[in-house]
Amino acid sequence: MERHTWPETHMEQTDVLPTVIMAAPGFDGVGPDPSPDPARRKLRRAGIVAGAVFGVLGLLYAVDLILSSGDVPRGVTVAGVDIGGLSRAEAEQKLHREIEPRLTQPVKLRAGGTDATLEPDTAGLRLDWAATLDGAGSQPLNPFTRLTSLFGGSHEIGVATSTDNLALTGAVEELRTKIDREPVEGGIRFDGATPVAIEAQNGQKLDVDGSREAIVDQWANGGTIELPVDSTPVKTNADAVRDALQQVAQPAVSGPVTVHGEGKDATLEPAAIAGALVFEPDGNGGLAVKLDQAKVVAAVQPQLASTEKEGKDAAIVFEGGRPTVQPSVDGKAINWDNSFKGLLDVLKLTANREVKAEYATKPAKVTTEAAKGLGINEVIGEFTTGGFAADSGQNIRRVAGEVNGAIVKPGDTFSLNGFTGPRTAAQGYVEAGVIKDGAPGREVGGGISQFATTLYNASYFAGMTDAGHKEHSYYISRYPAAREATVFQSPSGGSVIDLKFTNDAPTGVAIQTIWTPSSITVKIWGTKRYIIESVTGERSGFVDPQEKQGPAQNCHTTAGIRGFTVTDTRIIKDLSGREIKRSTRTVRYNAQPKILCPAAPPPA
Repeated sequence: MERHTWPETHMEQTDVLPTVIMAAPGFDGVGPDPSPDPARRKLRRAGIVAGAVFGVLGLLYAVDLILSSGDVPRGVTVAGVDIGGLSRAEAEQKLHREIEPRLTQPVKLRAGGTDATLEPDTAGLRLDWAATLDGAGSQPLNPFTRLTSLFGGSHEIGVATSTDNLALTGAVEELRTKIDREPVEGGIRFDGATPVAIEAQNGQKLDVDGSREAIVDQWANGGTIELPVDSTPVKTNADAVRDALQQVAQPAVSGPVTVHGEGKDATLEPAAIAGALVFEPDGNGGLAVKLDQAKVVAAVQPQLASTEKEGKDAAIVFEGGRPTVQPSVDGKAINWDNSFKGLLDVLKLTANREVKAEYATKPAKVTTEAAKGLGINEVIGEFTTGGFAADSGQNIRRVAGEVNGAIVKPGDTFSLNGFTGPRTAAQGYVEAGVIKDGAPGREVGGGISQFATTLYNASYFAGMTDAGHKEHSYYISRYPAAREATVFQSPSGGSVIDLKFTNDAPTGVAIQTIWTPSSITVKIWGTKRYIIESVTGERSGFVDPQEKQGPAQNCHTTAGIRGFTVTDTRIIKDLSGREIKRSTRTVRYNAQPKILCPAAPPPA
């Protein structure tokens, strides 16, 4: 009988494995087996061999216990450093010596072909030495585990990292500025008039969560860490780009295109063609080509401008004090849509590169028939003001000449600033008196507010709808209280304060201006619908003027004017005298300051 007893895994390392071999009765193990049974002899031999093997293994186990008495199991590696069989203190020293130098170096990263680095300290990465060694475990006492480890390979346990999650997330997010990119579709651009293929490039976005995990797992290894990215595929392929380059782009700029006009030709040069061609993905992997017609027209139209004829709108002129329609004249213009309909096909050719300009009649915006049908046949509103200075009178005469004959069609809104455009010296306006900050001054275009007040009152009594106006900041005695207007433009001619009214009548109106050296009259012609009355309210809320020091130069002393509040009510009646509606406007006028001029210096 044979019996093998192995130590339990909880035995101390000083325990010795006992081996007992039970021999057959009467056989001491030396010399021939006295048993006459061959089978029994074989069993005895097998028992002897097995006992010998177990004895050797037991001896190896005992020797291994003595020689590998360290705390760390055999074959354990941390970040590639072998610490197997070492005591915990020796293992920590070795890890500090071989790994710690890596921990101060930037961590190398690669994401989708883009290289980057990460500073461990900034990213909140620190190696937890104690937890790392805890992960290695301790020496096993199981004999089979110990003996098989003699013939096994290394076992990498990795490092334990103490991570500042907020800092690491922030550092990884910053990497996105280098790594993330939008997809670049394949296409064609032009270097001057030379077409160049654009290589398609997939887009990519950094997987932040996956990247954090990869960095924590591998940052202490010293190698380059591959970070996960999400790829955004492009819609075009290289073959499509090549075909578009060879079949469209290169022929398109191979030479000029001749545009035949009526009596004159224009040339569309390769550089202009290159600037007008647009290549976009067609959704099926290819490229669609488009032509920016506006750019083509801009290159050709100046050359053919003399072949076009500008039309002239019908106008209202006042002859003998009454409105007369001056006939409209139709123009002739190139129909660019029809002219360039087949241009893209022509651009694919390398010979016979020419197109023909097609012309069309360009009707006037206001035709003779339309002007005659506007119903402009009587005065429906009129107003006159006077008392202006000579220089202001020049500006009033200039603006009156521009506005005279203006037509406002049904539903349209008239803007004084918009109709005249800039009123500067370049347009013939002169410097004249103005009131600035409550004191007299001079500016180019001074006096235009008097024309605005006259026009406002004419439109008021014509029953036009107020579309925006502003009274003067203080009261001017030659104008009706609460029924006057000012206008203002910036030095460059931009509109700041405007006068607007809307013609909500079913018929049109025309503006007539009559200027004299002492007065300006504005008449609104149309079809009379209303009787207009104006009721001015009592003045109230008076405010006395304050004293204000005048300028050192060109100062004029004034007594000032009291400020007050006043209302104006417009009553609209139909032609039978029945009231339709009324509206009241309240205006607050500031007090005009009392200007004090500096005392004159005593005579020398």
